[in-house]
Amino acid sequence: MNKMDLENETYTNFTIEELTKGKTSKVLISLSLSVLTIMTTLINSLVISAIIVTRKLHHPANYLICSLAVTDLLVAVLVMPFNIIYTVKETWVMGQVVCNIWLSVDITCCTCSILHLAAIALDRYRAITDAVEYAQKRTPKRAGIMITVVWVISIFISMPPLFWRHQGNNKEDECLIKHEHLVYTIYSTFGAFYIPLGLILILYYKIYRAAKTLYHKRSASKHINEDVNGKMPSITVRSPRTPSTLCISEKSISDPSTIEDGDKIHITARSLNPSTCQQEKLWKRNKISGTRERKAATTLGLILGAFVICWLPFFLKELIVNVCDSCYISPEMTDFLTWLGYLNSLINPLIYTIFNEDFKKAFQKLVRCKMFL
Repeated sequence: MNKMDLENETYTNFTIEELTKGKTSKVLISLSLSVLTIMTTLINSLVISAIIVTRKLHHPANYLICSLAVTDLLVAVLVMPFNIIYTVKETWVMGQVVCNIWLSVDITCCTCSILHLAAIALDRYRAITDAVEYAQKRTPKRAGIMITVVWVISIFISMPPLFWRHQGNNKEDECLIKHEHLVYTIYSTFGAFYIPLGLILILYYKIYRAAKTLYHKRSASKHINEDVNGKMPSITVRSPRTPSTLCISEKSISDPSTIEDGDKIHITARSLNPSTCQQEKLWKRNKISGTRERKAATTLGLILGAFVICWLPFFLKELIVNVCDSCYISPEMTDFLTWLGYLNSLINPLIYTIFNEDFKKAFQKLVRCKMFL
């Protein structure tokens, strides 16, 4: 075998190995993205079903969550499958008509999902800062108006890129929007993400502050009430077997089963000084209040963290690439950032329902029903 044949054989072997690795990576990518799409579809469908069949969940606040789940379900059904094909094949094979429809649905639904988060934040802010008055205004009709406004704004944000796309020269084997206008880049990115992000950050910060203040006020109010009630002589029980003072309720005093045989009970009136029992109650109340604050902070942190982690890289890329002519991002990184944004459609229903006991019970009932079918 001469040198030329050896080089050809080596090149052939290298090419076969490269093709094999390429096919293996494509299969793994398609499987991973398919699993993500199926999970997003199932979980959002579960949230929608739970709200529809559970009467306890028929509340205006949950209508917004249901609408968010519908939007994320549309992303999973109408957007993700086409993107899987486009990502794996690395070329668009479905024609420009389907491309235009897919792009319009993609931009509209993703924008609508983000705006839903802002609408839910606004609804929660009003509910906690103006509870009495907003409780009367928080009707299904108002929720319907908010949902309609969110969809209309999303459509207005998504239409201009499609219009500008028709004006340019598009290749048959690609399906993307080239932001050749700086004005549109700023308009679309700020309208779809940066403005809603700023609104969400401000509202959730105010919600956390308001919730913290509310917990402290309730704690102080209960403490004052107990101090006032503490002016009445309280009954304590002393037993020869236990030299320490016991804190028991009125029910336990009147219940013979709580008194052991042989114990001599001495009932005495206490002075106005706060007892050890009251101090213990105050400590427990402060502990509960602190736990609630931590839980509220954790929930808000998860909501904001998931939203920012999923969408901020994508919109930073959109802004940087279209403002900086010398900047370049590989197609693989672009696909990764796009799917990171899609991941938010899976996370949304989990975060907004997992901390709600009514949703948990509704999910358990639905799962049990499906098991018996």
